[in-house]
Amino acid sequence: MTAETLAAPPTTDRDAGWRDIAAVIGARIGARLQKIASVIRPMAWVLMALAVVFWIVGASLGWSELTLTAVIVALTLMLCAMFLIGRTEYDVTLDLARTRVVVGERAVGALTLSNPGSRAILPSRVVLPVGAGRGEFGIQRLGPGDKAEELFAIPTQRRGVVKVGPVSVVRGDPFGLFERAHRRDDPVDLFVHPQTVLFDGQSLGFLRDLEGLPAADLSRDDVSFHALNEYQPGDDLRHVHWRSTARTGVMMVRQYEETRRSHFVIGLSRSSGEYATSEDFELGISVAGSVGLRAIRDSQRVDVRVQGRELRAGTGKQLLDSLAAVEASKPRDGGISDLSGVIAATMPLASVVVLVCGTRVSNEELRLACARLPFGARVMVVVADSTAESPALRRIGEADVVSVGALQQIPLALQKVLA
Repeated sequence: MTAETLAAPPTTDRDAGWRDIAAVIGARIGARLQKIASVIRPMAWVLMALAVVFWIVGASLGWSELTLTAVIVALTLMLCAMFLIGRTEYDVTLDLARTRVVVGERAVGALTLSNPGSRAILPSRVVLPVGAGRGEFGIQRLGPGDKAEELFAIPTQRRGVVKVGPVSVVRGDPFGLFERAHRRDDPVDLFVHPQTVLFDGQSLGFLRDLEGLPAADLSRDDVSFHALNEYQPGDDLRHVHWRSTARTGVMMVRQYEETRRSHFVIGLSRSSGEYATSEDFELGISVAGSVGLRAIRDSQRVDVRVQGRELRAGTGKQLLDSLAAVEASKPRDGGISDLSGVIAATMPLASVVVLVCGTRVSNEELRLACARLPFGARVMVVVADSTAESPALRRIGEADVVSVGALQQIPLALQKVLA
């Protein structure tokens, strides 16, 4: 090995080190240029290009008018860019009076900006995104320690989860050529709950107690005593009734009824192809919310399932929050029968199942959906039909199918089912 070969690696290491330093410097310069370019609006780029073209053409052809125009445009751009100079370090507070409202209720909020510094802040513009739209507020000059408060209302005609914020403080020139935005504060979620109806007098399922509820199925081992039977090979000797055995001379064992916990399951189909109109879909969501709230009031375990996921429903607030975020799914995501199959696979011990769907589901599809549900569960199907003037009840297999046309019809519909 020669001396030249031994000396090569240090040179390679130095070159690699310089490349790394150049890459870091280039990345920082690129980030700074990108930040500068972000404040330039499209119209400013057009004016800069025109100034360059006018200057070149005027200088080459000797047209002083074009040269003068280029100078005026350049001076205008420079003056407008000076509006970006200044502090915009507000303390921003975004406060919603209520973060949960029902469709149609008034939702208001307040945006407070204060100047915590020792120098005044020049006039600015504040942009507040609200869902898919946004609101803009003009903030006047704020002296040290001054505050400005802006009140705003949020439209709640539609159910959903509305993201309010984050607040952006914008500084710019009167012509809109340059604009510098700084984000402040974190966004806040406004839950617009579906309309629901509270009702009394209908028990939608088995009442919960400490030991469970007896079913018609018999078992060799449970807590609800049913009868005495003769001993059969395989019976648990712990269940031998010794007094009856001594009296009859035949070994007798206890037989039990299977007991079940009350497990209330709501299957809400969100397939867009199963609802005739968007009003029917919203009615179906309101039905699921009303029935689920009643079951929660009855101290039952409530689970809500839609295509693709299970909704949180441990409390009434969680249920309504989850329903506020439900959106219609594509037909390829499955319909009511596929949803029933998922319920049977994930909740085999359900005692009551309520399916909610639209009018475009045929009787054959409903029969298939009910057949897929857990064996022994009581099944009720609610069809959302905004054209129905009164609840209509029919039977499909072992299931009660009721059509409702308005939220206020739910109590009457349940009375018909439970009668």
